[in-house]
Amino acid sequence: MTQITDTILMVRPAQFRMNEQTAVNNFFQERLDMTQDTITVKAQKEFDAFVETLRSVGVTVVVYQDDLVSDTPDSVFPNNWISTHADGTVALYPMFAENRRLERREEVCELLDSEGYDIDEIVDFTSFEEDEQYLEGTGSAILDRVHEKAYCALSPRADEDLFIYFCEEMEYTPVLFTAYQTVNGERKPIYHTNVMMSVGTDFAVICLDTIDDKKERKNVVNHLKADGKEIIEITEHQLEQFAGNMLQVKNKEGKTYLVMSATADKSLTLDQRSKIERHTTIISSDLHTIETCGGGSARCMMAEVFLPKK
Repeated sequence: MTQITDTILMVRPAQFRMNEQTAVNNFFQERLDMTQDTITVKAQKEFDAFVETLRSVGVTVVVYQDDLVSDTPDSVFPNNWISTHADGTVALYPMFAENRRLERREEVCELLDSEGYDIDEIVDFTSFEEDEQYLEGTGSAILDRVHEKAYCALSPRADEDLFIYFCEEMEYTPVLFTAYQTVNGERKPIYHTNVMMSVGTDFAVICLDTIDDKKERKNVVNHLKADGKEIIEITEHQLEQFAGNMLQVKNKEGKTYLVMSATADKSLTLDQRSKIERHTTIISSDLHTIETCGGGSARCMMAEVFLPKK
């Protein structure tokens, strides 16, 4: 079992804008004073440059081109609806926003199949949408695949009962907490866990200040330390710069990289950077339009492919 992969699935947007259905609890989203077409073109350019950044260091990127058949303004964030696993399992997840449910496409699994990946079983959690229970993939559940633990910050998009059920089905130990951000002077739940933490092979980047409950915070720290992770703390201000939304990947030779946006990269202190670079190499790409309108960053755009090859 490995924590990181050398293959990433990404969805190139056919359209992109601020999704009004997700903005109700994603407090990172902002409107840009541009035409719809301008925003889409900018997002596509950022996407293409990001793919090129990953490929330039030897990471395999499988790209699915979205179409205009459905209204899917957030299709660039596939990790919320699909995850893949080393035993050939693909998991499909229930989504909070109705228009995000349209992102789940059989064609994406067909693309992985055509690229030579072996899909043995599909575990479908999407029926929980009928009961208004949601768990948005590896946005909601941060998986430590080696130690078989799943970290989850509860929110309107991460239901406690469903998360426990997911852990039972997928054989992960649940680590539950609530993470908050300050919005207009109020503490509100952070919509996705992967905005405030990232778990690598032997380190974790995390904003512990968001976990207001001391017992919950201590529990998370204890789990990470027990598994040999160096904890690299970020501030809430850095979290707002998407410094928690990172993913460690590797290339075919096994060299590892921590992937983030240019915004996140710029926000890091020299001390944080040196701690990270003891473990891995930082790479980043400009995702300003996607971050601003979409309220998600580099990690949200990458669905890891752990499936075995045929």
